[in-house]
Amino acid sequence: MSRTIKQLLTGGLIIMTVGMSAVAMANESSPKLTIVNPQTLYDPSPNGYSAAVITPGEGRVAYISGQGGQDSRGALSPDFAVQVGQAYANLRAALDAVGARPDQVAKLTVFVVDHDMSKLGVLTKTVRQVFGEALPAQTLIPVPKLAVDGMLFEVEAVAVLD
Repeated sequence: MSRTIKQLLTGGLIIMTVGMSAVAMANESSPKLTIVNPQTLYDPSPNGYSAAVITPGEGRVAYISGQGGQDSRGALSPDFAVQVGQAYANLRAALDAVGARPDQVAKLTVFVVDHDMSKLGVLTKTVRQVFGEALPAQTLIPVPKLAVDGMLFEVEAVAVLD
């Protein structure tokens, strides 16, 4: 077991003993990921993410490349909300292709061109629709530009497979 995983597991166990109400299973029927939102930290769940996620030691990991808001023909809407919706639909297709469900996503990294609070609202709403209460850990990185002209949003994911 890697040193990083041991540290995460140890940290998770310490957090669990300090505040058991801070820990919830990602999915009761398939307890794969443990979501941790310590009571001593700001509650990030209203913003569509969790502070930390512990993955099981026996799971295989799938790394999903950044998914933008392009449709199947490569076209991009100029509307941020449309691109976010399409990017998460593309992420779902990539998850399906590797045999994963949204509740198996441990970590998201999102890139937002010219980020502002209105964009955060769109993102939070979409993440809640896709992930429900099993909110993955997430990092939002504001950027001036993405790989393709007109691209306003990109999301990459790390999922733990059965």
